[in-house]
Amino acid sequence: MLLLADPQTLSATDTVSRRSTLLLTPSVATIPVGGSPLGVTLTPDGGRAYVANQSSDDISVIDTATNTVTVTIAAPGGPRLLSFSPDGTRAYVTLFDTGSVGVIDTATNVLTTTIPVGAGAVQCALTPDGTRAYVTCQTAGVVSVIDTTTNSVTTPITGLSLPTGAAVSPDGARVYVPNAGDGTVAVIDTATNTVSASILTGDVPILVALTPDGTRAYVSVAGENAVKVIDTATNTVTAAIPVGNGPRMVAMSPDGTAVYVADLSANTVTVIDTATNTAVDSIPVGNSPIGVAVSPDASRLYVTNSADNTVSVIALTLMPGQGSTAGGTIVTIRGHNLAAATAVHFGGAAATILSNTATSVTVRTPPGSGAVPVTVTTPGGTGGFGTFVYRPAPLLSGISTTSNPYGGAGPAMGPVTGGGTAVITGVNLSGATAVRFGSRQAVIQSVTDTAITVTVPSASSPGPVPVTVVTPGGTAGGLTFTYVAGPTVSGVVPTTGRTAGGTDVTLTGTGLATTHQVTFDGVFAPFTVVSDTTVTAIAPPHTSADNITITVTTLGGTTSWSGFSYQDPTI
Repeated sequence: MLLLADPQTLSATDTVSRRSTLLLTPSVATIPVGGSPLGVTLTPDGGRAYVANQSSDDISVIDTATNTVTVTIAAPGGPRLLSFSPDGTRAYVTLFDTGSVGVIDTATNVLTTTIPVGAGAVQCALTPDGTRAYVTCQTAGVVSVIDTTTNSVTTPITGLSLPTGAAVSPDGARVYVPNAGDGTVAVIDTATNTVSASILTGDVPILVALTPDGTRAYVSVAGENAVKVIDTATNTVTAAIPVGNGPRMVAMSPDGTAVYVADLSANTVTVIDTATNTAVDSIPVGNSPIGVAVSPDASRLYVTNSADNTVSVIALTLMPGQGSTAGGTIVTIRGHNLAAATAVHFGGAAATILSNTATSVTVRTPPGSGAVPVTVTTPGGTGGFGTFVYRPAPLLSGISTTSNPYGGAGPAMGPVTGGGTAVITGVNLSGATAVRFGSRQAVIQSVTDTAITVTVPSASSPGPVPVTVVTPGGTAGGLTFTYVAGPTVSGVVPTTGRTAGGTDVTLTGTGLATTHQVTFDGVFAPFTVVSDTTVTAIAPPHTSADNITITVTTLGGTTSWSGFSYQDPTI
């Protein structure tokens, strides 16, 4: 089923006097495109967005002024991602199913040629001068280098493991390639077309974006629901930022201040502040978002919703678009001709202007409530820049694990290794951007106004830690999660029992207080927790055998002891 919505645009005369020179951005629009849209890329001038539709084997061309599809280009072969030549005259689309790259003449919107590159072509990244294109071929395990003047492959770079994304440094000297197969990012020296470094980033890195100055690379790591930050001077990972489930494409704002990450399984786009390397916002979009692209003027975000066959267009005039009712939120308003801004109002209340340029105004919000319009006044007039939502402060009421071996909601306890799911309850939790267990951030799975579901992070040691939740309305605490050390079993008395079962067995060790299961070779045994160091169990029936394994499972993990025997006395 398609989820369709009429594209919407906002005329300057709707909210600004005719003499105003302020530039307004469109309100949110949803644009129907072809089947299973994946990549979306804007022309260098921002006038058009090209969308690769995998299942319909075509490319939708969107006029960004009207938010309508004006052309559909046939592109057989399972189109994945797109990129443009620096002058915008050509678009390159990877055709995964045929292992090739299609070249589109953007003046005529005709696919003029296809270039065989290797099985499973995913992403094509061009050098700044446009003379070479580096193409990741996931199935073939190579990066193919295209000479764009001859449209031929000159060099295949081998030794890669399921290469997926590609990004060329601003100086054209390096290409960064996430390898989904071995958890690394390969650095390719473009002077020699060889791999000069391999950076361990984590479980299933997929796509990558570079800051405009090339000093940092932001990599989506799908297996960890995180974005890893690489210092390109040292080739080391300097930060891990939890994002929504299933991160896919990563897009950098033109000024390098924000990173936008499509969260496939969370149906959101996570916004990362590159100054602090923290997630500062989560934008709801359609179902199964994959591709993201920012307009050259940083005013709009384009997101492909692969399950809906649509593209969401999101105005980025206000970032963030929500904050505390107490005021004090720092908000950046983007547009044009803003250098002489004299006033910014949130509803009827004036904000404090902190700084402004021709394209942005940064303010501190006044106190307020509800959803209010935001206006900017300059000598040229007053313009509307969307709506800001005031959020009340959050309040937490409880935390529990979702899987409780004792039945019902589980205690707020778990192993130091992390993992598992916890649910935090309260009120005013909508829009939560971070959940911390002590100093460590949890991965947010889902959020409602009354509950947040998270993946519990690991801890450095056992013991209680405070749990805090950060929302646009503020930060709340008052809850505790207790990390439990893993169990050990150091002794079993007796070590022999009857085959009919019924032998009383005493297990000694450490970390046994939260025991919830004891088995003898996988057969459940009745047990009693005596203390943190002692558990008694009744051996179940078993055929005659030696070296039976007794397994003890606690909230801190599992441990086993082998050496118990089943023997009946001989006459």
